[in-house]
Amino acid sequence: MRRRIRLPLTREKTALLNAGDQVLLSGEIYTARDAAHKRLNELLDAGRPLPFPLEDACIYYAGPTPAAPNQVIGSAGPTTSCRMDAWTPRLLMRGLRGMIGKGERSDEVIQAMKQAGAVYLGALGGAGALLSKCITGSRVIAFEDLDTEAVRLLTVKDFPVTVVIDRRGENLYRFGRNAYLTARAGK
Repeated sequence: MRRRIRLPLTREKTALLNAGDQVLLSGEIYTARDAAHKRLNELLDAGRPLPFPLEDACIYYAGPTPAAPNQVIGSAGPTTSCRMDAWTPRLLMRGLRGMIGKGERSDEVIQAMKQAGAVYLGALGGAGALLSKCITGSRVIAFEDLDTEAVRLLTVKDFPVTVVIDRRGENLYRFGRNAYLTARAGK
């Protein structure tokens, strides 16, 4: 099914999404990769506030390249998501509702997603230049010293993603692979 979602990504909105759905996101998302995730968790360890609210937030695992003249942002493709798995359950328990990346997630993350009512969305790897055309605003909001891995607030319009893992833990990678193997065995 194809859906349009206006962010923030509330529990009510994630309840509408099923693994395999095609979604166009519009609104604000944050970028954060592994170095930023480590720092976010260090802030939590120290009892300090985070640089952005996690409640109903969506984090895009991306480290955009610098923008060329007259562009909002450079190439902004997804990073392999399992690199954030060690830190993700803690953020999910604090209200993170959506994650955008590529690749599989650990069973621990999937269990935390089910508890939090969160979804994992896949963006097309290798299409960072095309995805950047859906980004209408970008500004660094934290950890500027991390350069391309700094946390950014992005404004997106019709940003295309696929629901890879829904809030019930249904996993497109797993059932898609099983469907392929079953079809192949039947030949």
